[in-house]
Amino acid sequence: MTSREFEHRFADLGDVTIHYVTLGELSSSTPPIVLLHGWPQTWYEWRDVMQRLAEHYPVIAPDLRGLGDSSRPAEGYDKRTVAGDIHRLLSGHLGLRTWHCVGHDWGGPVTFALGAWYPEAMLTMTIIDVVIPGDGGSFSQGGRRWHHAFHMTPDLPEALVTGREREYLGWFYREFSWRRDAIDDAAVTEYLRTYSDPAALRAGFAYYRALPRDAVDNATLLATGFRLPMPVLALGGEKDEARGRGSEPEQSMRRVARDVTGFTVPDSGHFVPEEQPEAVACHILDHVARAG
Repeated sequence: MTSREFEHRFADLGDVTIHYVTLGELSSSTPPIVLLHGWPQTWYEWRDVMQRLAEHYPVIAPDLRGLGDSSRPAEGYDKRTVAGDIHRLLSGHLGLRTWHCVGHDWGGPVTFALGAWYPEAMLTMTIIDVVIPGDGGSFSQGGRRWHHAFHMTPDLPEALVTGREREYLGWFYREFSWRRDAIDDAAVTEYLRTYSDPAALRAGFAYYRALPRDAVDNATLLATGFRLPMPVLALGGEKDEARGRGSEPEQSMRRVARDVTGFTVPDSGHFVPEEQPEAVACHILDHVARAG
């Protein structure tokens, strides 16, 4: 595999500036694959997956609002608003009509919102190791994902984590990974480069604090009978002891979409794109190819 050079760009959308990374030549004839990251990560979690995908499709990996090298507004972390940022980036700034979208962790609910509110533009959807708030299931696994409630607590996480970002975030990078070398020291340093900014730390917690609104938004939409029309691929990390969700993503997507294919990714915890980039890329490429 030939390594390609990432191109870093910025889109000024008015209320937010979005940093995004591209690999491969964007064109009107080939819809790109858009990759949306989770917490506590940035676009960088896709670095290995991007190299594999770019052999076949142009790839775009933005930093979500408030995170990475995107700007950090005080508000707007409900997933419908964040999805609106991505739509403005892709449709308005880049002039794209259609795309394939992949979301891991919080990038998954953002991808769902993007597909729900702009379904005509999304050709395929892939959701990795996350479930959809408001789908009727338990987003926090009945409290097993303890950090959800902690992060939703006003101000306290900032007070306890500021100055201890490497210790706190490092625990997640280790304990939510089955393949312990997947997120190496260089990757941790890259993530801490931006998450050590107090505004980025607060923005990260804001994604969790918006969870009640996300659940209501989605439940209200689903109550109308709406289901995602595009083909959906759901991937979960196999290793429950490393917080992989297994078949939960597939079960969640079957509650919100019409056409769902699901797989469990072997030898992976929660951080599937970094633990098993080859498998993730192959699943995405097969999914896109099946959709024609």
